[in-house]
Amino acid sequence: MDMFMDFFNKPSVTETFVDILLCAVPIWVAVMIGLLIGWSWRPRWTGLVYLGFRSKLRFLLTAPPGFGARRIWLAFTALSVFSVCRTLWSKIGSTSKRSSVNNGLAPSSKPVEEEAVSDIVTEKEQDVVTEKDLEHLLYLLKDGNANLEWQSMMDKSTPNMSYQAWRHEPETGPVVYRSRTVFEDATPDIVRDFFWDDEFRPKWDPMLAYFKTLEEDPHTGTTIVHWIKKFPFFCSDREYIIGRRIWESGKKYYAVTKGVPYQALPKRDKPRRVEVYFSSWIIKAVESRKRDGQLSACEVSLVHYEDMGIPKDVAKLGVRHGMWGAVKKLNSGLRAYQSARKPGTSLSRSAQMASITTKLNMDLVETSGAEEEERGRAVENARKQKDQVSVDWKWIVVGGVALACGLHSSAIGKALMVGAGHRLARR
Repeated sequence: MDMFMDFFNKPSVTETFVDILLCAVPIWVAVMIGLLIGWSWRPRWTGLVYLGFRSKLRFLLTAPPGFGARRIWLAFTALSVFSVCRTLWSKIGSTSKRSSVNNGLAPSSKPVEEEAVSDIVTEKEQDVVTEKDLEHLLYLLKDGNANLEWQSMMDKSTPNMSYQAWRHEPETGPVVYRSRTVFEDATPDIVRDFFWDDEFRPKWDPMLAYFKTLEEDPHTGTTIVHWIKKFPFFCSDREYIIGRRIWESGKKYYAVTKGVPYQALPKRDKPRRVEVYFSSWIIKAVESRKRDGQLSACEVSLVHYEDMGIPKDVAKLGVRHGMWGAVKKLNSGLRAYQSARKPGTSLSRSAQMASITTKLNMDLVETSGAEEEERGRAVENARKQKDQVSVDWKWIVVGGVALACGLHSSAIGKALMVGAGHRLARR
Protein backbone atom coordinates (compact mmCIF):
# COMPACT_ATOMS: atom_id res chain seq x y z
CA MET A 1 0.00 0.00 0.00
CA ASP A 2 2.86 2.37 0.81
CA MET A 3 4.44 1.69 -2.58
CA PHE A 4 1.09 2.44 -4.22
CA MET A 5 0.80 5.78 -2.40
CA ASP A 6 4.43 6.68 -3.15
CA PHE A 7 3.79 6.00 -6.83
CA PHE A 8 0.87 8.43 -7.01
CA ASN A 9 2.65 11.03 -4.87
CA LYS A 10 5.40 11.40 -7.46
CA PRO A 11 5.21 14.77 -9.26
CA SER A 12 5.80 13.11 -12.65
CA VAL A 13 2.64 11.01 -12.28
CA THR A 14 0.46 14.00 -11.43
CA GLU A 15 1.98 16.15 -14.17
CA THR A 16 1.46 13.42 -16.76
CA PHE A 17 -2.23 13.03 -15.88
CA VAL A 18 -2.71 16.81 -15.92
CA ASP A 19 -1.09 17.04 -19.36
CA ILE A 20 -3.36 14.26 -20.65
CA LEU A 21 -6.46 15.97 -19.25
CA LEU A 22 -5.44 19.29 -20.81
CA CYS A 23 -5.20 17.59 -24.19
CA ALA A 24 -8.20 15.25 -23.90
CA VAL A 25 -10.84 17.41 -22.22
CA PRO A 26 -11.07 20.13 -24.93
CA ILE A 27 -11.25 17.44 -27.63
CA TRP A 28 -14.07 15.51 -25.98
CA VAL A 29 -15.95 18.72 -25.10
CA ALA A 30 -15.80 19.74 -28.75
CA VAL A 31 -17.01 16.29 -29.79
CA MET A 32 -19.97 16.43 -27.37
CA ILE A 33 -20.92 19.95 -28.53
CA GLY A 34 -20.80 18.76 -32.12
CA LEU A 35 -23.01 15.78 -31.28
CA LEU A 36 -25.57 17.97 -29.50
CA ILE A 37 -25.72 20.45 -32.37
CA GLY A 38 -25.94 17.69 -34.96
CA TRP A 39 -28.61 15.84 -32.99
CA SER A 40 -30.74 18.96 -32.53
CA TRP A 41 -30.71 19.60 -36.30
CA ARG A 42 -31.31 15.99 -37.31
CA PRO A 43 -34.01 15.24 -39.95
CA ARG A 44 -37.29 13.77 -38.77
CA TRP A 45 -36.78 10.56 -40.69
CA THR A 46 -33.94 9.61 -38.34
CA GLY A 47 -36.60 8.63 -35.81
CA LEU A 48 -37.01 5.41 -37.76
CA VAL A 49 -33.63 4.34 -36.52
CA TYR A 50 -35.14 3.68 -33.13
CA LEU A 51 -37.27 0.86 -34.51
CA GLY A 52 -36.03 -2.50 -33.34
CA PHE A 53 -34.20 -1.15 -30.32
CA ARG A 54 -35.46 -1.17 -26.78
CA SER A 55 -33.96 2.14 -25.71
CA LYS A 56 -31.85 5.04 -26.86
CA LEU A 57 -29.05 3.94 -24.56
CA ARG A 58 -28.80 0.55 -26.22
CA PHE A 59 -28.65 2.21 -29.63
CA LEU A 60 -25.81 4.51 -28.57
CA LEU A 61 -23.82 1.56 -27.23
CA THR A 62 -24.20 -0.73 -30.23
CA ALA A 63 -24.50 1.45 -33.38
CA PRO A 64 -23.12 1.28 -36.03
CA PRO A 65 -23.37 -2.53 -36.42
CA GLY A 66 -20.14 -4.43 -35.97
CA PHE A 67 -18.10 -1.59 -34.51
CA GLY A 68 -20.30 0.36 -32.13
CA ALA A 69 -19.68 3.44 -30.05
CA ARG A 70 -18.82 1.28 -27.07
CA ARG A 71 -16.07 -0.45 -29.00
CA ILE A 72 -14.77 2.86 -30.36
CA TRP A 73 -14.65 4.17 -26.81
CA LEU A 74 -12.79 1.06 -25.65
CA ALA A 75 -10.31 1.39 -28.50
CA PHE A 76 -9.49 5.01 -27.66
CA THR A 77 -9.31 4.16 -23.97
CA ALA A 78 -6.85 1.35 -24.68
CA LEU A 79 -4.66 3.71 -26.70
CA SER A 80 -4.78 6.35 -23.97
CA VAL A 81 -3.92 3.86 -21.23
CA PHE A 82 -1.06 2.49 -23.31
CA SER A 83 0.33 5.99 -23.87
CA VAL A 84 0.01 6.91 -20.19
CA CYS A 85 1.68 3.69 -19.02
CA ARG A 86 4.54 4.10 -21.49
CA THR A 87 5.14 7.71 -20.41
CA LEU A 88 5.02 6.84 -16.70
CA TRP A 89 7.28 3.84 -17.20
CA SER A 90 9.89 5.93 -19.02
CA LYS A 91 9.84 8.64 -16.35
CA ILE A 92 9.96 6.20 -13.43
CA GLY A 93 12.63 4.14 -15.16
CA SER A 94 14.87 7.14 -15.70
CA THR A 95 14.41 8.20 -12.08
CA SER A 96 15.24 4.75 -10.75
CA LYS A 97 18.33 4.57 -12.95
CA ARG A 98 19.58 7.87 -11.61
CA SER A 99 18.97 6.81 -8.03
CA SER A 100 20.66 3.43 -8.55
CA VAL A 101 23.70 5.11 -10.07
CA ASN A 102 23.90 7.54 -7.17
CA ASN A 103 23.45 4.77 -4.59
CA GLY A 104 25.99 2.54 -6.32
CA LEU A 105 28.90 4.97 -6.01
CA ALA A 106 31.69 3.60 -3.88
CA PRO A 107 32.70 5.67 -0.88
CA SER A 108 35.78 7.76 -1.50
CA SER A 109 38.91 7.37 0.55
CA LYS A 110 39.91 11.01 0.01
CA PRO A 111 40.01 13.41 2.95
CA VAL A 112 36.98 15.63 3.49
CA GLU A 113 38.86 18.73 2.34
CA GLU A 114 39.88 17.11 -0.96
CA GLU A 115 36.33 15.90 -1.57
CA ALA A 116 34.94 19.41 -1.04
CA VAL A 117 37.47 20.93 -3.43
CA SER A 118 36.73 18.21 -6.01
CA ASP A 119 32.99 18.81 -5.73
CA ILE A 120 33.44 22.55 -6.26
CA VAL A 121 35.66 22.00 -9.31
CA THR A 122 33.21 19.47 -10.78
CA GLU A 123 30.26 21.82 -10.23
CA LYS A 124 32.14 24.72 -11.83
CA GLU A 125 33.06 22.58 -14.83
CA GLN A 126 29.42 21.62 -15.31
CA ASP A 127 28.08 25.13 -14.90
CA VAL A 128 30.51 26.97 -17.18
CA VAL A 129 29.36 27.65 -20.73
CA THR A 130 32.18 26.19 -22.82
CA GLU A 131 33.31 26.24 -26.41
CA LYS A 132 31.45 22.96 -26.98
CA ASP A 133 28.23 24.91 -26.53
CA LEU A 134 29.46 27.46 -29.04
CA GLU A 135 30.25 24.63 -31.48
CA HIS A 136 26.70 23.38 -31.04
CA LEU A 137 25.31 26.81 -31.90
CA LEU A 138 27.47 27.04 -35.03
CA TYR A 139 26.38 23.57 -36.10
CA LEU A 140 22.67 24.37 -35.76
CA LEU A 141 23.06 27.61 -37.72
CA LYS A 142 25.24 26.15 -40.45
CA ASP A 143 23.77 26.70 -43.91
CA GLY A 144 23.14 23.61 -45.99
CA ASN A 145 23.28 21.23 -43.02
CA ALA A 146 21.99 17.95 -44.47
CA ASN A 147 21.35 16.49 -41.01
CA LEU A 148 18.68 19.06 -40.17
CA GLU A 149 15.39 19.53 -42.00
CA TRP A 150 13.99 23.01 -41.40
CA GLN A 151 10.30 23.72 -41.97
CA SER A 152 9.39 27.32 -42.74
CA MET A 153 6.99 28.82 -40.19
CA MET A 154 6.87 32.56 -40.77
CA ASP A 155 8.14 35.39 -42.97
CA LYS A 156 6.83 38.79 -41.88
CA SER A 157 8.06 42.34 -41.58
CA THR A 158 7.28 45.78 -40.21
CA PRO A 159 8.66 49.17 -41.33
CA ASN A 160 11.72 48.76 -39.09
CA MET A 161 12.08 44.98 -38.75
CA SER A 162 11.95 41.75 -40.78
CA TYR A 163 11.50 38.28 -39.30
CA GLN A 164 11.82 34.73 -40.60
CA ALA A 165 11.36 31.54 -38.58
CA TRP A 166 11.85 27.81 -39.11
CA ARG A 167 11.56 24.70 -36.97
CA HIS A 168 13.20 21.27 -36.86
CA GLU A 169 11.45 18.31 -35.22
CA PRO A 170 13.90 15.64 -34.03
CA GLU A 171 12.65 12.17 -33.23
CA THR A 172 13.46 12.66 -29.56
CA GLY A 173 13.68 15.85 -27.58
CA PRO A 174 11.99 19.22 -27.96
CA VAL A 175 11.35 21.04 -31.22
CA VAL A 176 14.25 23.25 -32.33
CA TYR A 177 13.34 26.74 -33.54
CA ARG A 178 15.54 28.93 -35.72
CA SER A 179 14.93 32.55 -36.67
CA ARG A 180 16.55 35.44 -38.49
CA THR A 181 15.62 38.95 -37.38
CA VAL A 182 16.91 42.15 -38.95
CA PHE A 183 16.45 45.32 -36.91
CA GLU A 184 16.75 48.55 -38.89
CA ASP A 185 18.74 51.43 -37.37
CA ALA A 186 20.29 49.33 -34.60
CA THR A 187 23.88 48.51 -33.68
CA PRO A 188 25.20 45.10 -32.54
CA ASP A 189 26.34 46.59 -29.21
CA ILE A 190 22.87 47.88 -28.35
CA VAL A 191 21.19 44.60 -29.35
CA ARG A 192 23.77 42.61 -27.37
CA ASP A 193 23.13 44.65 -24.20
CA PHE A 194 19.37 44.56 -24.76
CA PHE A 195 19.19 40.76 -24.71
CA TRP A 196 21.41 40.59 -21.62
CA ASP A 197 19.72 43.34 -19.59
CA ASP A 198 17.52 41.54 -17.05
CA GLU A 199 16.66 44.78 -15.26
CA PHE A 200 15.03 46.14 -18.41
CA ARG A 201 13.49 42.87 -19.64
CA PRO A 202 10.29 42.99 -17.52
CA LYS A 203 9.31 46.19 -19.34
CA TRP A 204 8.82 44.27 -22.60
CA ASP A 205 8.64 40.61 -21.53
CA PRO A 206 5.51 40.12 -19.38
CA MET A 207 6.37 36.44 -18.77
CA LEU A 208 9.44 37.23 -16.65
CA ALA A 209 8.16 37.36 -13.08
CA TYR A 210 11.47 37.10 -11.19
CA PHE A 211 15.20 37.32 -11.92
CA LYS A 212 18.38 37.23 -9.90
CA THR A 213 22.07 36.94 -10.74
CA LEU A 214 23.52 34.00 -8.83
CA GLU A 215 27.14 34.08 -10.00
CA GLU A 216 29.31 36.09 -12.35
CA ASP A 217 32.88 35.85 -13.61
CA PRO A 218 34.42 39.29 -14.28
CA HIS A 219 37.18 37.75 -16.42
CA THR A 220 35.10 35.82 -19.00
CA GLY A 221 31.75 37.56 -18.52
CA THR A 222 30.07 34.23 -17.70
CA THR A 223 27.00 34.63 -15.49
CA ILE A 224 24.49 32.29 -13.91
CA VAL A 225 21.00 33.75 -13.53
CA HIS A 226 17.79 32.55 -11.93
CA TRP A 227 14.54 33.19 -13.79
CA ILE A 228 10.90 32.44 -13.03
CA LYS A 229 8.46 32.82 -15.91
CA LYS A 230 4.70 33.16 -15.70
CA PHE A 231 2.69 30.75 -17.82
CA PRO A 232 -1.03 30.69 -18.68
CA PHE A 233 -3.51 29.74 -15.97
CA PHE A 234 -3.64 26.05 -16.97
CA CYS A 235 0.14 25.63 -16.50
CA SER A 236 2.31 26.23 -13.48
CA ASP A 237 5.13 28.76 -13.61
CA ARG A 238 8.52 27.60 -14.87
CA GLU A 239 11.92 28.08 -13.24
CA TYR A 240 15.20 28.45 -15.13
CA ILE A 241 18.83 28.31 -14.00
CA ILE A 242 20.67 29.76 -16.99
CA GLY A 243 24.38 29.99 -17.67
CA ARG A 244 25.37 32.51 -20.33
CA ARG A 245 28.48 33.80 -22.04
CA ILE A 246 29.43 35.91 -25.08
CA TRP A 247 32.23 35.43 -27.58
CA GLU A 248 33.37 38.23 -29.90
CA SER A 249 35.02 38.37 -33.30
CA GLY A 250 35.31 41.93 -34.60
CA LYS A 251 31.81 43.37 -34.26
CA LYS A 252 30.19 39.95 -34.44
CA TYR A 253 28.89 38.51 -31.17
CA TYR A 254 28.17 34.86 -30.34
CA ALA A 255 25.88 34.70 -27.29
CA VAL A 256 25.20 31.31 -25.69
CA THR A 257 22.65 30.70 -22.93
CA LYS A 258 21.68 27.27 -21.64
CA GLY A 259 20.20 25.51 -18.64
CA VAL A 260 22.81 24.51 -16.05
CA PRO A 261 22.70 22.56 -12.76
CA TYR A 262 23.05 24.54 -9.57
CA GLN A 263 23.33 22.62 -6.32
CA ALA A 264 22.94 25.69 -4.12
CA LEU A 265 19.35 26.08 -5.40
CA PRO A 266 17.63 22.66 -5.22
CA LYS A 267 14.60 21.80 -7.31
CA ARG A 268 11.10 22.31 -5.94
CA ASP A 269 7.67 21.02 -6.92
CA LYS A 270 6.56 24.54 -7.84
CA PRO A 271 7.63 26.32 -9.90
CA ARG A 272 8.67 23.49 -12.19
CA ARG A 273 12.29 23.71 -13.27
CA VAL A 274 13.16 23.60 -16.98
CA GLU A 275 16.43 21.69 -17.23
CA VAL A 276 16.67 21.23 -21.01
CA TYR A 277 17.12 24.78 -22.28
CA PHE A 278 19.28 26.20 -25.07
CA SER A 279 18.76 29.68 -26.48
CA SER A 280 21.69 31.22 -28.36
CA TRP A 281 22.24 33.71 -31.15
CA ILE A 282 24.73 35.46 -33.41
CA ILE A 283 24.59 39.24 -33.71
CA LYS A 284 26.20 41.15 -36.57
CA ALA A 285 25.81 44.37 -38.56
CA VAL A 286 24.24 44.04 -42.02
CA GLU A 287 23.21 46.35 -44.81
CA SER A 288 19.95 48.21 -44.39
CA ARG A 289 16.95 47.41 -46.55
CA LYS A 290 17.43 50.89 -47.99
CA ARG A 291 20.30 49.42 -50.04
CA ASP A 292 22.47 52.47 -49.37
CA GLY A 293 25.61 50.46 -48.71
CA GLN A 294 25.62 51.33 -45.01
CA LEU A 295 25.72 48.65 -42.29
CA SER A 296 23.03 50.43 -40.30
CA ALA A 297 20.92 47.33 -39.56
CA CYS A 298 21.54 44.49 -37.12
CA GLU A 299 20.89 40.80 -37.83
CA VAL A 300 20.17 38.29 -35.09
CA SER A 301 20.31 34.58 -35.98
CA LEU A 302 18.69 32.66 -33.13
CA VAL A 303 18.41 28.98 -32.18
CA HIS A 304 16.08 28.04 -29.34
CA TYR A 305 14.75 24.86 -27.79
CA GLU A 306 13.54 23.87 -24.35
CA ASP A 307 11.57 21.12 -22.65
CA MET A 308 8.87 22.86 -20.61
CA GLY A 309 7.12 19.61 -19.64
CA ILE A 310 4.22 20.35 -22.00
CA PRO A 311 3.04 17.90 -24.68
CA LYS A 312 4.94 18.60 -27.89
CA ASP A 313 1.83 19.23 -30.01
CA VAL A 314 0.41 21.65 -27.46
CA ALA A 315 3.74 23.50 -27.26
CA LYS A 316 3.95 23.74 -31.07
CA LEU A 317 0.44 25.15 -31.21
CA GLY A 318 1.24 27.78 -28.59
CA VAL A 319 4.48 28.81 -30.29
CA ARG A 320 2.84 29.08 -33.70
CA HIS A 321 0.02 31.31 -32.46
CA GLY A 322 2.10 33.44 -30.11
CA MET A 323 5.30 33.85 -32.12
CA TRP A 324 4.48 37.01 -34.09
CA GLY A 325 3.03 38.79 -31.06
CA ALA A 326 6.18 37.99 -29.05
CA VAL A 327 8.41 39.25 -31.88
CA LYS A 328 6.53 42.55 -32.08
CA LYS A 329 6.90 42.99 -28.30
CA LEU A 330 10.61 42.27 -28.70
CA ASN A 331 10.95 44.95 -31.38
CA SER A 332 9.03 47.48 -29.29
CA GLY A 333 11.23 46.68 -26.32
CA LEU A 334 14.39 47.22 -28.36
CA ARG A 335 13.17 50.63 -29.56
CA ALA A 336 12.35 51.63 -25.98
CA TYR A 337 15.78 50.41 -24.89
CA GLN A 338 17.43 52.56 -27.57
CA SER A 339 15.58 55.59 -26.27
CA ALA A 340 16.55 54.80 -22.67
CA ARG A 341 20.24 54.39 -23.58
CA LYS A 342 20.94 58.04 -24.00
CA PRO A 343 24.50 59.34 -23.59
CA GLY A 344 25.42 59.67 -19.94
CA THR A 345 22.93 57.10 -18.63
CA SER A 346 24.38 54.42 -16.38
CA LEU A 347 24.26 50.77 -17.46
CA SER A 348 22.68 48.06 -15.37
CA ARG A 349 24.94 45.37 -13.90
CA SER A 350 23.78 42.73 -16.40
CA ALA A 351 24.39 45.10 -19.33
CA GLN A 352 27.88 45.77 -17.99
CA MET A 353 28.55 42.02 -17.92
CA ALA A 354 27.47 41.80 -21.58
CA SER A 355 30.42 43.99 -22.53
CA ILE A 356 32.87 41.44 -21.03
CA THR A 357 33.40 39.00 -23.88
CA THR A 358 35.83 36.25 -24.88
CA LYS A 359 37.86 36.66 -28.06
CA LEU A 360 36.77 33.99 -30.51
CA ASN A 361 39.32 31.61 -31.94
CA MET A 362 38.50 31.52 -35.67
CA ASP A 363 40.00 28.03 -35.94
CA LEU A 364 37.13 26.93 -33.72
CA VAL A 365 34.60 28.20 -36.25
CA GLU A 366 36.29 26.26 -39.04
CA THR A 367 36.74 22.98 -37.16
CA SER A 368 33.52 22.92 -35.14
CA GLY A 369 31.39 22.46 -38.22
CA ALA A 370 33.24 19.30 -39.27
CA GLU A 371 33.13 17.82 -35.76
CA GLU A 372 29.43 18.53 -35.27
CA GLU A 373 28.64 17.24 -38.76
CA GLU A 374 30.45 13.99 -37.97
CA ARG A 375 28.44 13.63 -34.76
CA GLY A 376 25.26 14.36 -36.73
CA ARG A 377 26.06 11.60 -39.20
CA ALA A 378 26.68 9.17 -36.35
CA VAL A 379 23.30 10.04 -34.80
CA GLU A 380 21.59 9.66 -38.18
CA ASN A 381 23.15 6.23 -38.75
CA ALA A 382 22.10 5.11 -35.29
CA ARG A 383 18.57 6.29 -35.97
CA LYS A 384 18.40 4.35 -39.24
CA GLN A 385 19.60 1.18 -37.55
CA LYS A 386 16.99 1.65 -34.84
CA ASP A 387 14.25 2.15 -37.44
CA GLN A 388 15.14 -1.15 -39.09
CA VAL A 389 14.51 -3.17 -35.94
CA SER A 390 12.06 -1.01 -34.01
CA VAL A 391 8.40 -1.93 -33.55
CA ASP A 392 5.67 0.69 -33.29
CA TRP A 393 3.61 -0.74 -30.44
CA LYS A 394 0.92 1.89 -30.90
CA TRP A 395 -0.15 0.44 -34.23
CA ILE A 396 0.03 -3.10 -32.84
CA VAL A 397 -2.44 -2.04 -30.13
CA VAL A 398 -4.69 -0.37 -32.71
CA GLY A 399 -4.65 -3.47 -34.90
CA GLY A 400 -5.29 -5.77 -31.97
CA VAL A 401 -8.23 -3.74 -30.70
CA ALA A 402 -9.73 -3.44 -34.18
CA LEU A 403 -9.29 -7.16 -34.85
CA ALA A 404 -10.80 -8.12 -31.50
CA CYS A 405 -13.80 -5.86 -32.02
CA GLY A 406 -14.22 -7.03 -35.58
CA LEU A 407 -14.07 -10.72 -34.77
CA HIS A 408 -16.46 -10.30 -31.88
CA SER A 409 -19.65 -9.53 -33.76
CA SER A 410 -18.96 -7.68 -36.99
CA ALA A 411 -19.23 -8.62 -40.60
CA ILE A 412 -15.47 -9.28 -40.66
CA GLY A 413 -15.81 -12.12 -38.19
CA LYS A 414 -18.76 -13.58 -40.02
CA ALA A 415 -16.91 -13.42 -43.32
CA LEU A 416 -13.91 -15.20 -41.86
CA MET A 417 -16.10 -17.91 -40.34
CA VAL A 418 -17.96 -18.47 -43.62
CA GLY A 419 -14.69 -18.64 -45.57
CA ALA A 420 -13.24 -21.15 -43.13
CA GLY A 421 -16.43 -23.27 -43.42
CA HIS A 422 -16.21 -23.34 -47.19
CA ARG A 423 -12.58 -24.45 -47.09
CA LEU A 424 -13.40 -27.27 -44.66
CA ALA A 425 -16.34 -28.38 -46.83
CA ARG A 426 -14.06 -28.67 -49.87
CA ARG A 427 -11.71 -30.95 -47.98
